[in-house]
Amino acid sequence: MEILKAKTAGFCFGVDRAVRMTYGLADGGHKVATLGPLIHNPQCVADLAGRGVVTVDTPDQVPEGYEVVIRSHGVPRDVYDQLAQRNLVVHDATCPFVAKIHRIARRAEEEGKCLLVAGDKNHPEVQGIVGHTRGEVFVFADLAELKAWDGPKMTKNGLFVVAQTTFQVTKWLECAEFLKKVYTNAELFDTICSATWTRQQEAEGLSQRCDLMVVIGGHHSSNTQKLVKVAARHTRAVSVETADELRPEWFSGVRRVGVTAGASTPSSIIEEVLNRMSEEIRDEMSFAEMLEASEAKPVFAGKVVKGIVTSVKPNEIEVDIGTKHTGYVKLSEMTDDPSARAEDLVKVGDELDLVVEKTNDQEGSVYLSKKKLESRKGLEEIAKAAEEGTVMEGVVTEANKGGVVVLVKGVKVFVPRSQATMRRDEDYTQLVKQNVKLVITECAGRKIVGSINKVTAEANAAKREAFWANVEVGQTYTGVVKSLTSYGAFVDVGGVDGLCHISELSWNRIKHPSEVVSVGDTIEVYVKDLDRENKKVSLGYKKAEDNPWEKLRNEYPIGSVFTAPVVSITKFGAFVRILPGVDGLVHISEISNERVEKVGDVLKVGDEVNVKLLDVDFDKKRISLSMKALLNNDEE
Repeated sequence: MEILKAKTAGFCFGVDRAVRMTYGLADGGHKVATLGPLIHNPQCVADLAGRGVVTVDTPDQVPEGYEVVIRSHGVPRDVYDQLAQRNLVVHDATCPFVAKIHRIARRAEEEGKCLLVAGDKNHPEVQGIVGHTRGEVFVFADLAELKAWDGPKMTKNGLFVVAQTTFQVTKWLECAEFLKKVYTNAELFDTICSATWTRQQEAEGLSQRCDLMVVIGGHHSSNTQKLVKVAARHTRAVSVETADELRPEWFSGVRRVGVTAGASTPSSIIEEVLNRMSEEIRDEMSFAEMLEASEAKPVFAGKVVKGIVTSVKPNEIEVDIGTKHTGYVKLSEMTDDPSARAEDLVKVGDELDLVVEKTNDQEGSVYLSKKKLESRKGLEEIAKAAEEGTVMEGVVTEANKGGVVVLVKGVKVFVPRSQATMRRDEDYTQLVKQNVKLVITECAGRKIVGSINKVTAEANAAKREAFWANVEVGQTYTGVVKSLTSYGAFVDVGGVDGLCHISELSWNRIKHPSEVVSVGDTIEVYVKDLDRENKKVSLGYKKAEDNPWEKLRNEYPIGSVFTAPVVSITKFGAFVRILPGVDGLVHISEISNERVEKVGDVLKVGDEVNVKLLDVDFDKKRISLSMKALLNNDEE
């Protein structure tokens, strides 16, 4: 008998998070109470009870000195109020997918819409969802109940439709199709957990290939029983909580059995069931069959094997895989690094995990790949990360018109341009060869899509919170120029983009910020002004010590004489550049001892003239100069 185990069997992200949180608290010496059984698995609940964790039904039942864990199913809004009234320490393990439905329920109330919930009205998750709106609500278990609903009276403001995260996918699709046809003002939200969807799809596919399906999980677990129903459509299906419930007669005449498990099933129980089933198989095998099983090691493309390195050559290595074949691994199947050498990667005696690419029984050789196995393992990790929302790391290998490609665990992940950077005008091609963090947003076969800016956004949110908690006018920051406009430069000073106005970039008159800074520059700026209400920051870049007016005050007393260029001509005089950014006026009456009718007849832009400093109004930034005063001195 062959046993096929579903890849997705066992704890989902939300349950795993709740279990880890509770065990961590209990093992850390905290007194813990859970609102209801933590998960629908009696064995896990019993184990927690042995560690001192108590189960209560209401906040009033929580013993003094105990901290409360809200399980992944979530709770109604009024339960949070009751917990707050008792001033209890709360650890909220509500599954993020469930919390999303709570937000939709609250929106339904705020917008006056009727909320439809596809699910089991007696399930704690559904009760929690319903408890987050005070508006009209209708819970239906299937299409028949939905069709029987007297809905038109409550739909004038529109409908929000959600599903219990463990709702049966095929039922949801049927109901969704009906709703789209009958209620044109219905807004449907895809709230079935991706893990639930994947488990049901895998159970469906596996059951079509097997003579028997064994579904492991709590008998009162909603998602476990749905897996049983999905599998039973194609083959015989049984449900067990533990290995002790297995019956030998179930396996009589069975050639292939599939095994899957609900989202609340610990891996230890899954392994126990698999081991018990394997024992049943061994008990039924004859000595000849066991001998054949131990000696016959067929090698075929796709098989995973262990190889011991026996020889290292410049472009390939030889390995012993425990058969009569000689195994070869080309350097190109060891690494993507073109500069790497085989002798730098492995040595004789090393054990490697490899996957068979092709065999040649006539020559007694087999060609293997380390890269492809790592990619396969990486793909499994990526699929899990996509389900759990885990942040992963990779290196950007290329950029194209659509976005960038990130190599993660040996797998290429495409990140669309819109998901690569936080700003549309940022040059995403600059990410090439950089190490980045990302989340996997889609994992379907070879189509793997990720997002860098979702991780960046979360990191920036934390930075922004810290920034606004500590920022004061006058503080100095080292920031990065993120974008330029005609009126200034936006500088990232720690998750917050502050505007450095063009007038604050330089003491000189400039036409565009690009004359002073470029995108990507790291510059030191200081906070000039804050608008905490609208979360706006005004920055300064030019330094007070570089202020040419201060230099004028300190180095050019009244009466100073100097030579300077004419920079502009007006009807009433000529402006002369004393210092960069500081111009003084030679009034038409101060140009010559003789009457000047037109300034342009005497001076032109670019002329170097001798002038005397007559007066400075530092408040109004006005400077009076004279050429005539020097002419009078010459005459004397």
